[in-house]
Amino acid sequence: MNQLLLGATVLAAGLALSVGAHADTLAKIKDSGAVTMGVRESSGALSYTLGDGKYAGFHVEVCQRVLADIQRSLGLPRLDVKYQAVTSQNRIPLVQNGTVDIECGSTTNNATRQKDVSFAVTTYVEEVRMAVKANSGITSINQLNGRKVATTTGTTSVQHLRRHERAQNVNFEEVFGKDHADSFLLLESGRADAFVMDGQILAGNIARSKNPADFRIAGEVLSVEPIAIMIRKDDPKFKKAVDDSIIAMMRSGEIARIYDKWFMQPIPPTNTRVGLAVSEATKAAWASPNDRPLEDYLRK
Repeated sequence: MNQLLLGATVLAAGLALSVGAHADTLAKIKDSGAVTMGVRESSGALSYTLGDGKYAGFHVEVCQRVLADIQRSLGLPRLDVKYQAVTSQNRIPLVQNGTVDIECGSTTNNATRQKDVSFAVTTYVEEVRMAVKANSGITSINQLNGRKVATTTGTTSVQHLRRHERAQNVNFEEVFGKDHADSFLLLESGRADAFVMDGQILAGNIARSKNPADFRIAGEVLSVEPIAIMIRKDDPKFKKAVDDSIIAMMRSGEIARIYDKWFMQPIPPTNTRVGLAVSEATKAAWASPNDRPLEDYLRK
C-alpha cells in the first residue's frame, strides 16, 4: 500500500513538474534552442504559404522579429525556428498542448478564447466584410436572401453576419471551406454567392486570383475585430517578452513599415499588391498598445 501511495505521489509530482515546465516557454526555448511558430496557409497578407515549407506575411515577419529579440535576450547563438501550419479548427488546441509556441496567423482576440489562451498586444484591427463577383449586383447583405454564403470552418464571420441588423429576415445557406483559399474557391467557382471574412483575407485572395477584376469587396462592415499573436495561457514571462518586442516596434515605427511592405507593396510569390491601407483602428492600437478582447470593441 505504501509503495502504491509512493508511486502515485511520484507520478503526481512528475505531472506537476511537467505542467510547470510546459508553461515556461522561455525556458523551453533556451533549453532546446528551438521554437515552433504556428502559421496559416491562406490568411491573406497576414500569414500565408510560399510552398516548400516557407511562410510569409505581416504577422509572420512580426513574429520572426519577436523571436530574434528573444534569441538575443536569452543569449542563444542560434535559434531554430520551426513552422507548423495550423487551421481555424486546431490552432487553439495546438497552442494549448505545446505543439505551437507562438501562433502568428489571423486569430481574433475574444473573451471566450482568453479562457484558453493568451494574446499579445493587438497588432491588426480587422473589418469583416464580404467578397462577391463584380457582376453579381450584390451591394448589401440584405441581398443575400436565398443565396449561398461561404465561410471558413472554425471562424466567427458568419455569426457577425447573422447578428447584423440588415441581415434580419435574410435567409441564406452557409457553405464551408476547410481554409480561406478553399472558401474563396467556393465563390470563384460559383458554388457560393458571397464569401464573408476578414477584409484583408478577402483582398489578398482577390489579388492572387486569376482575374482580380472579377471580384470586389462589398456591403456593410459586419464587425471590427482585434487580431493578435496567440500564446499559451498563464505564461506571463513569455507574454511580456513578446509584448515588449512588439511595443518597441510600434514605438519606433517599424511595425508601420512592416505593414506597408506586406499590404501596400507587391508581395511574393506573384508580386501582386493587396492595396489595403492601414485603418484608423489599427493605428489607434499601435498608438495605445493593449490586449483588449473583441467585446471591448463591441461596447463602444
